[in-house]
Amino acid sequence: MIDLPLATDTWDEKEYAAIQRVVDSGMFSMSAEVATYEQQFASFFGSRHALMVSSGSTANLLMVAALFYTKNPRLKRGDEVIVPAVSWSTTYFPFQQYGLKLVFVDIDPLTLNIDLKKLEAAVTDRTRAICLVNLLGNPNDFSAIKRIVGNRGITILEDNCESMGATFGGRQAGTFGLMGTFSSFYSHHIATMEGGCIVTDDEEIYHVLLSLRAHGWTRNLPKVNHVTGEKSDDPFEESFKFVLPGYNVRPLEMSGAIGQDQLRKLPGFIAARRENGVHFQGLFADHPHIAIQKETGESSWFGFAMTIKPDSPLTRAEVIARLRAEKVDVRPIVAGNFVKNAVIRFFDYEIAGSLDAAERVDTHGFFIGNHQVDIRHKLDQVHALLTQ
Repeated sequence: MIDLPLATDTWDEKEYAAIQRVVDSGMFSMSAEVATYEQQFASFFGSRHALMVSSGSTANLLMVAALFYTKNPRLKRGDEVIVPAVSWSTTYFPFQQYGLKLVFVDIDPLTLNIDLKKLEAAVTDRTRAICLVNLLGNPNDFSAIKRIVGNRGITILEDNCESMGATFGGRQAGTFGLMGTFSSFYSHHIATMEGGCIVTDDEEIYHVLLSLRAHGWTRNLPKVNHVTGEKSDDPFEESFKFVLPGYNVRPLEMSGAIGQDQLRKLPGFIAARRENGVHFQGLFADHPHIAIQKETGESSWFGFAMTIKPDSPLTRAEVIARLRAEKVDVRPIVAGNFVKNAVIRFFDYEIAGSLDAAERVDTHGFFIGNHQVDIRHKLDQVHALLTQ
């Protein structure tokens, strides 16, 4: 029995000690531990600001919302935003919820990120933003995207929830756009119970995010800020003063405490995932029936994506049955071709050209988990199972 779950526990006594530290403090809602984690997160990823929230999904929600509330709003309802056709549902939902029109562009069948030629063709004078998704650990080719965008006033956003620790040209994925989002859910690169983060170098955006995260109030803003100008020195006056239509998507203090230890472990986690990734690529590079994801930059290898080749005698159902029989967890390649989901009836959208590659991974693709420990022997077993 191979026995390869999608993810395994990344905690040890350090994380449990962090939880106990919070219990002993008696402060469970967002406070000093979260603030420390945010400072460390920003430093690790090379950003001026980091804001912790309750999940990667709510990070995406605030990322979109913030664009409406700067002094000169970057987006308004009805604006067009380009997105790849394959991602997780909550990449897309905030755009729909804020009344934006989505333009779905096909993915590259090798990298599984947005197809650069089709992206270039899809950009028009109506394009106001592009949301790039670094899929399953694989960063986009940001140099090519910079050339495509040129000097047009298009806001670049990054959903980096599956790709913490990936780099392109030595720079951390998630830091190439105005904002980038991260997830620290259990099955991701680090685990903080639930949790997410937004990074940005833009101070006004950061101040808007601070207000939106907690009720739209002024309480968490610095005295001099880009939202209200200058706050009163009277904390009573600023207790319940609401200035933006916000949410309550604050993280738990425990999550911030755990995150500090997880961040210290992250370089080791990424190194192990990359060693597994190198081994996986060597095993499957010339497989007669299975195509694998092509690495761009340095992937952090969230998982190992595979697509059944068109001329293969194998079917996906047969492959999945083999893997499950050996207790190997298998998942679709994220949400597949997203426009096939019934929820699309609520969207204002169009499709730029065809979605052939997205459809291919939807019907013939799957992925298995990678881990923060050495699983090369298990990958050998998976390869042997799928080469019979």
